[in-house]
Amino acid sequence: MMILVWLVFSVKRLCEIVMCNYSMLRLLWVIACLAMMTSMPLLAADSVPAVIDATTMHKKVLCGYQGWFRCAGDEAKEGWRHWSRSSRRLTADSLTVEMWPDMSEYTAEEKFAVPGFTYPDGKAAELFSSVHAKTVERHFEWMRDYNIDGVFLQRFLVEANKPSSALVLKNVRAAAAKTGRTYAMCYDLSGVSADKIETALLADWRKLVEEEKLTQDKNYLHHNGRPVLFVWGFFSDRFSAAIANRLIDGLKGADGKNATLVGGCQWYWQREQDAEWAKVFRRFDVISPWNVGNTMTEAGQKQAATHYWKDDLAEANRAGLAYLPVIYPGFGWVNLKGADAAKQTIPRLGGEFFWRQFHTAANLKIEMAYVAMFDEVDEATAIFKVANSPPTQAKFQTYEGLPTDWYLRLTDAGSKLLRGEMKNQLALPIKP
Repeated sequence: MMILVWLVFSVKRLCEIVMCNYSMLRLLWVIACLAMMTSMPLLAADSVPAVIDATTMHKKVLCGYQGWFRCAGDEAKEGWRHWSRSSRRLTADSLTVEMWPDMSEYTAEEKFAVPGFTYPDGKAAELFSSVHAKTVERHFEWMRDYNIDGVFLQRFLVEANKPSSALVLKNVRAAAAKTGRTYAMCYDLSGVSADKIETALLADWRKLVEEEKLTQDKNYLHHNGRPVLFVWGFFSDRFSAAIANRLIDGLKGADGKNATLVGGCQWYWQREQDAEWAKVFRRFDVISPWNVGNTMTEAGQKQAATHYWKDDLAEANRAGLAYLPVIYPGFGWVNLKGADAAKQTIPRLGGEFFWRQFHTAANLKIEMAYVAMFDEVDEATAIFKVANSPPTQAKFQTYEGLPTDWYLRLTDAGSKLLRGEMKNQLALPIKP
């Protein structure tokens, strides 16, 4: 643009110097102005990020978004929820998170001081709240900046009626619209008694669809012409197959056209001995076996167990289901569960653990994935920006000196890989 402006005035000045006649000056002036004007749309288009196609799950990588963090002093008034066992205080003993978020990009109004916690340089430590609109928008801006398609917003059925859940949903809807990302709801059935699941879930979903008009958002994810609904918790040891079938009937509708149902279930679903539950798993539209914590050992190191994906994919295809594998970057929950849980820690291996799963998925021609999770620092599965120099008052996992956006960049690369936009390779495709 600046070059064209310079050209306009240079041409004008040149014509004045050489005393061109008025017609020539006018012609050159028009040509230069037209050149400048025709470049404007191109420049504007370059500065606007691509809006994600929300009509299909094909070639999408979607992250789980917990949105469950609260801080003392925020709008929710729920204290230090999900940062601490105690809503009233956050100490080294009450801490429940394994990672500390990198707070360097958050504005002052988004930061909540944590009494008693300091960074290595002595400065007071701070945390964010998921009910703060600007913070949720910031997270979605990161998704946009790193070409992440969008999220499955976690909605815990046991607390769906809490005002703060409505705040987070409101913020996600606004942030998705502003950044051009897509989103869909993901109900987590954990903690709900079996006899209440059906009534509670169907009533809440009906409210979101009919009263909140959620699925009418242009950014709400659809697939095969129907709104996508993810329900996580179809585990055969939690409730009966009869309840599961009634849930599926109620959510999909009599003609099966109310929603595209993604079923989050046990990774060993193919080995299910209960014949009725085996049928349940094959009634989803998309099956997504939970794989976090499921590992195998290769060369003495823990790697995600992906050896069964090939058979899963074949059986899903036979049953007419789409297959959505869960890809995660590592795991750990010592601060949440105690020192004995250290043996369950899954090292990230500098991103190798994460990338190998994308590599395997691409080899199997899988074109969609569920990344667990975007913001889950409780169990150290987060891919967003995490501090490498966390507070000194407790032990935390870090990105081991790698850039704080390392896993955002790897997710971007993984998305490109599944879309067929880059060559598949076992080695990490990016460098610090």
